[in-house]
Amino acid sequence: MSALTVGVVGKGGVGKTTIAGLIARTYVERGARVIAIDTDSNPNLGLSLGLSLADTEAIPVLPRSVFFGSAGTSAESLVTEYGRPTPAGPTLLSAIRVNEAGAGCTCGGHATVRGMLAGALTDVDVTLVDMEAGLEHLSRSGGTLAYADVLVVVCEPTRKSVLTATRTRDLAEELGIPHVVAVGNKSQGSEDVGFFKAALSSNGLALAAILPYDPEIASADRAGAGAIDIVPPSLGVEIERLLDVLDDMVASSPSLKR
Repeated sequence: MSALTVGVVGKGGVGKTTIAGLIARTYVERGARVIAIDTDSNPNLGLSLGLSLADTEAIPVLPRSVFFGSAGTSAESLVTEYGRPTPAGPTLLSAIRVNEAGAGCTCGGHATVRGMLAGALTDVDVTLVDMEAGLEHLSRSGGTLAYADVLVVVCEPTRKSVLTATRTRDLAEELGIPHVVAVGNKSQGSEDVGFFKAALSSNGLALAAILPYDPEIASADRAGAGAIDIVPPSLGVEIERLLDVLDDMVASSPSLKR
């Protein structure tokens, strides 16, 4: 497969990090080498990839505002030094962590991630970035995800969630990100399915998959555990469908930004 950079974004509480973990794991199951980057200031992607809370918090944070180039640090060297393996298969990097009040902004961490995405990582098939909830990563100077190939915008069946997805799409287009797709999450029946199809279509957003609400995953999330071993078949089918959509986008693009 061609190298692919995927940003996973969405309103707070929509299940973004769980879905990011499932995407990363499923790509590994397809034989891809995956680098997963957690850019949440309260990082939890490690839990979704099967790490314990202690191991997740022990992952070293990437240095801020790294100089990339012939005289500076390479993206590969950062993966080697700061990356950690996970039970789900992807190598995990932690870009940002806020441990104390008044510590300043996280702009440096975002700049490092942007620099890593600007240069292709060797022998990496998929680079997945789990973004912090909200829109700041698209509005900040340079745009953390400016070098992403695809944005996956996770929505739940609410108007506010779809509104956030629409705003995200508009900002992504301004940054020149080639593809934006929506994923409906926490669907509990035909009414939610109908809502996703109608609301997203009316806002010009392509719907790539609809993931059903699963109480076991919700329970695992409340317990602070990952969901790598409890994925129901119906959810797995939709994640596979999403990956097929992403791969088709790559195959149909004359050239990727990377």
